[in-house]
Parts: sequence; C-alpha cells; structure tokens
Amino acid sequence: MRTIGLIGGMSWESTVTYYTAINQAVRDRTGDGLASAKILMHSVNFAEIVALQKADRWDLAAEALGDAARGLARAGADCVLICTNTMHLVADAVERAAGVPLIHIVDATGAALKARGAKRPLLLATRYTMEQPFYAERLEAKSGLAALVPGAADRDRIHAVIFDELCQGVVTETARAAFREIIARHVPEGADSVILGCTEIGLLIGPEDSPLPVFDSTPIHAAAAVDFALADERVAA
Repeated sequence: MRTIGLIGGMSWESTVTYYTAINQAVRDRTGDGLASAKILMHSVNFAEIVALQKADRWDLAAEALGDAARGLARAGADCVLICTNTMHLVADAVERAAGVPLIHIVDATGAALKARGAKRPLLLATRYTMEQPFYAERLEAKSGLAALVPGAADRDRIHAVIFDELCQGVVTETARAAFREIIARHVPEGADSVILGCTEIGLLIGPEDSPLPVFDSTPIHAAAAVDFALADERVAA
C-alpha cells in the first residue's frame, strides 16, 4: 500500500472527514476489518493561511504549502493531497515542491461528474474558488464541463457561511435553507448538477437538499487518494 500525504487543517473540520473517508474506504476495499490507510499529515494553522488569502499573497501561501508537501515526501509520502479546494490555486507550485504526484481535487471531481453525464454544474465554493479562473478553467480543460457560478449576492452569502460558520464548526438550519434556495434558483438557468466545491459544504448539505445530483468534492478526492494508494494491491471483490 502506498502512503498518502495530507496537507490538512484548512479547516480541520473537513480534514477529519478526509481521514475518516480514506480509512473507511481502505477497510471496505480490502475486505479487512482491521485495515487502515498509511497516512502522513501536515496540519497547518488555518488562520495563517486565511490571512495570506485576504492579503492576496498567494505566493507566500504556495511557499507554506510547498514546504508542507516537501516534508511529507521526505517522510515517505508517495502522493500529496491539498485537503481544500481553494488552495488548489497554488497546486502546481505545491506539486513541484513535493516531487511526488499531487492528486488534484478538480480532476477527481470533474471525472466523477463526467462519468455521470453532467455538463453544466453549479459551483458552490469560497469566493476565491468561484471568482478566480483556476477551478472553472481546469474543469473545462480536463473534463469538458462548463461551470455555472452564482451571482455576487449568493457568492457573498456562501463565502460567509463557509468562513464564519462551517470552518468554525457551526452548522445552522438558516444556512442550510440558504444553500437550498441558491441551488433551486439556478435550476432554471441550466444547472444540471451541483459541485460542493469547498470541503466544508458537505458538513451542511447533501443530496437530500438538492433537486439536482450533488457531487461532494471531499469524499470524491478521498476516494481518488485510495485509488492511488491501492493501485498495486489485490483488494476484495
């Protein structure tokens, strides 16, 4: 089994989901109730990363995550995952620093949507992910998907819920209702699916909250890591 390197803590609320999903999948796929994944983790102080985001210092954020990735590789990680969608803005720099494969959350998510025949996903994420081109452009280039992004007021609401609530462990019915309304509003605009493009959103909503198929990037990304880790293993049928 290959060793998975996780760059976590952004926020730690969703990093817990990664750890659980990866280990559960290894147990299920191997058919061994005692099996667990080989994982190395570097958990950052998210407050420091958020400060760099707000200051538009993505170069310094890339250095910080690159250092984390390099350390994981030196410790024996065979791949690295950035356990957040937003920080994939600096994924190329992080992969160069690591010197081992980076399992890209956009590629894994896009492949899952394409396999289900989706073409026009509604992207729900942080303001950075929704407004900067790195995510939507890669979705289109790698998977042929044309992402639909909410309007400014909805982007502000989504961003606030993520940082002021979900990343701080707060889950409310008010926020859940707001996300349901945002999704419903975009069905007439042609959305045929929904990407939970922030690793915390799955803590708030799921398939039951949407009239459209929901693709949660967190378990999709975790499953891609397990695919890599078990690529050379014989697993249970």
